[in-house]
Amino acid sequence: MNELSLVAQAAFQPANTADIADAVVAASGLRIEVDRRRGRGAGMNPSGRFEPHERVAFDDGWESLEDMPPFRTEVQVERPRTVITRNESPDIPFDRSINPYRGCEHGCIYCFARPTHSYMGLSAGLDFEAKLFAKPDAPKLLERELAKPGYKPRTIAIGTNTDPYQPIEREWRIMRQILEVLNKANHPVAVVTKSALILRDLDILSSMASRGLAKVAISVTTLDRKLARSMEPRASTPSRRLEAIRALSGAGVPTGVLVAPVIPALNDHEIERILDSAKAAGANEAGYVLLRLPLEVSPLFRDWLLQHYPDRYRHVMSLVRSMRGGKDYDAEFGKRMKGAGPYAWQISRRFEMTTKRLGMVRRGMHLRDDLFVPPDGSGVQLSLL
Repeated sequence: MNELSLVAQAAFQPANTADIADAVVAASGLRIEVDRRRGRGAGMNPSGRFEPHERVAFDDGWESLEDMPPFRTEVQVERPRTVITRNESPDIPFDRSINPYRGCEHGCIYCFARPTHSYMGLSAGLDFEAKLFAKPDAPKLLERELAKPGYKPRTIAIGTNTDPYQPIEREWRIMRQILEVLNKANHPVAVVTKSALILRDLDILSSMASRGLAKVAISVTTLDRKLARSMEPRASTPSRRLEAIRALSGAGVPTGVLVAPVIPALNDHEIERILDSAKAAGANEAGYVLLRLPLEVSPLFRDWLLQHYPDRYRHVMSLVRSMRGGKDYDAEFGKRMKGAGPYAWQISRRFEMTTKRLGMVRRGMHLRDDLFVPPDGSGVQLSLL
């Protein structure tokens, strides 16, 4: 039996839930020592689902585990052939996006993008947070793609998979260079982030917004600093995100708040408070996404929940399944973002009533695409190295 499934099954035993889960994880060698993963979200680093072998750490009697180094952020260069990703999903309001990075140092335990690291032969657990990929050619690739004959501009979404303003952006500055290309071409962009680092680029965003070319959504999962620290350890604090909303909206950038993810019996009681606080800070749009637990995310989230909130484990997972057709996750279009059933309807209704009371728009504003000026295509030859 797969060791990850043992962790999940332990939660349904009649004895002490947390003790059983800890015993199962310790026996299988999946859980990493706290000192080695301090400041990270995931507690495990299981092998990717495409790997032929499962590698686990165990004490061979020589106390070698004590000498293993902590997980440190490593960044590799990725050189893709294209940078604009297309999609035809009927429940997503955009058809193209850009991801300057692969993996995310924020370490959000609930991140639905974690399974993508398996395509790199890496783990969706700690590897996703510590072994990152940067795309320094992205601005040049973008300029080349925008210059192609017949290119038709539509809003490019950035931050839909991994956060473009995660900590390594301070050094790599790939997102800023992308914005410079879009600004020069008068191309519309919509940014989603949970980082106050976005304020570094306020000059570009405010300039684009004045022409109807930019908008931003700040993700605020909780206003509880303790919950935020354990659930999304390297993201900006809730107060910093509200400050970012205030600064962006004050500079004329249309700014919204994204309550994502909504986790039943953990942060769903904060919906109204988050919306009230975001509105007071200047947010004029709002949206929400229900917790998504695809593939490896489910056992990682379960393990985190057992570590931090063992008393709520059964209640949280029971409500999640009630909105996912009895499963941890339902990927069906139209249901994956909002769920189904009475509890999902209740969340939707609460959100609808609050946004109506606050006068917040639920459907995003349309950005202009009639000002687009294609780059001339010169100076975009890429390095062969």
